[in-house]
Amino acid sequence: MSELDVPQESAAASRPAGSATFLYRQLPYLVVLALAIVGVAYTNISHQPLVGYWEFLTLAMAAMCVITEWGKAGDRHARGQLIWKQAVHWGAVLVAMNIMLLAGVQQLMPAPATGLVLLMLLALGAFLAGLNLSSLPICFLGVAMALAVPAIAWLKQFALFLLLGAVLLVGLGLTFWPRRRGDERAA
Repeated sequence: MSELDVPQESAAASRPAGSATFLYRQLPYLVVLALAIVGVAYTNISHQPLVGYWEFLTLAMAAMCVITEWGKAGDRHARGQLIWKQAVHWGAVLVAMNIMLLAGVQQLMPAPATGLVLLMLLALGAFLAGLNLSSLPICFLGVAMALAVPAIAWLKQFALFLLLGAVLLVGLGLTFWPRRRGDERAA
């Protein structure tokens, strides 16, 4: 084995670890995105907004923003500024969410729309926090949440159509699937 073969093998061995490290770094963002989509789904099914759930998710976003940016903050003063700015920012998002959850506002909005509105507020909060922190992953999380709003609305609207299309495909598949006959097996 020559010296040229060793670096190629070590580079190949480090690729899976690099992609695993990348996924590990993205895990908090993926978890928050999944929790937000689960919150909308539950709100749509139960027809009741989960006030505590959305408040928890907002506080989790605030904590995630502080934790992911803590190492970049540097000294004690910068870290204090980070905490203060994120507390005010996410506090404003919480106030906006609670305004949307007031009984007078809820009467004007159907229950399934509430989850989408709260997801949109969370998406806006994440995007603006990402801009403020100069964090591309947090900005992308906000964009992904915002894109999930019309996707969820579309999916809900066309769910019956998609179900009928799937039944049609299964029916066509069963109709045209080659079948073995008993006499062909005996031969």
